[in-house]
Amino acid sequence: MGSMRIGVPREIKDGERRVGLPPDGARALADVGHDVLVERSAGLAVGFDDAQYAGAGATLVDHAPDIWRCELIVKVKELQPPEYALLTPGTTIFGYAQLTRDPELVDVVLRAGVRIIAYELVRDASGALPLLAPMSRIAGRLAPFVGAQSLYTDRGGSGVLLTGIDRVAGANVLVIGAGTAGAEAARIASRLGCRVTVLSRGGNRLNALAIELAQLGTPIAASTIEKMGPDGFAEAIAGADLVIGAVLDPGKLSPRLITRVHLRSMRTGSAIVDIGIDQGGIAETSRMTTLSNPTYVDERIVHYAVPNMPSLVARTATEALTAATLPYVHRLARVGVSRALADDPGLAQGMLVAGGAIVHSDLAMALR
Repeated sequence: MGSMRIGVPREIKDGERRVGLPPDGARALADVGHDVLVERSAGLAVGFDDAQYAGAGATLVDHAPDIWRCELIVKVKELQPPEYALLTPGTTIFGYAQLTRDPELVDVVLRAGVRIIAYELVRDASGALPLLAPMSRIAGRLAPFVGAQSLYTDRGGSGVLLTGIDRVAGANVLVIGAGTAGAEAARIASRLGCRVTVLSRGGNRLNALAIELAQLGTPIAASTIEKMGPDGFAEAIAGADLVIGAVLDPGKLSPRLITRVHLRSMRTGSAIVDIGIDQGGIAETSRMTTLSNPTYVDERIVHYAVPNMPSLVARTATEALTAATLPYVHRLARVGVSRALADDPGLAQGMLVAGGAIVHSDLAMALR
């Protein structure tokens, strides 16, 4: 395989400051003969200025259409409406796709004839999700902090201080999900002095998390949702100052576990941080918000439902994400997209659409 033209556009989603490749990544690709085109100011918000990209051997591009004509587009967030008209048939887009919740976007990419490999569905040899995991960890670590802000009275919150003070106990925090994001949220909340309960649909990761935190001196209450039963689940929600939703079914919509009836049992001004909003969210009342307007109140409960929460710490998030994605970019560029997919079944699991057709079974089922 010869050299490949690789495009890095500037992200335009509300509040998004991450960038698909850092200058060091661009240099590594340029040094082996690939043409790396970077849209001007693409990395400026995280401290990567245009001069750094130019010094790394990348070509700076003023006009976005030039980027989108590259063979491989490396980006972060899903396609935005102003980008639809820029799509070029045969181009491969490598980034978070989030097609499951957006039938309109599916129609756009099918008509455009592009290939999309979704970060959130790529698996490694062990079956883990290596390109989703770093952002899930960051979102989980951020969740208690944005939850703390959601409890502020100026956001419509109840005025509970998450950490407590003196003889006033910390907040009751309910984490639903014990996977990557949920475990990180529980770790941070327990260290902040909260009274933490973690509920999960499965027991293995939940038990390991409970043992870990007990050994660290920050114990949590833990149970499976099935063992707790509907009444116990409702009681846990009713007693929570902050609920963190962290349930993930890769490639599928989130289960709507929290109903309006549940919310009506909570104290006015309690809060929900819905980490899984990209997959539709965990609550009946969940609807996507933006970093510029992150919360709303429904059923007297403050909802925080930002899909790109890691952009709050965009420098760290870019470095963590690109450390995971860059080896895949190298492989795609070195041997070509078709060969890379054929050689790596885990990478192939990320392929959603190609040649005007849906090629991922879970996406096809979700859109029925």
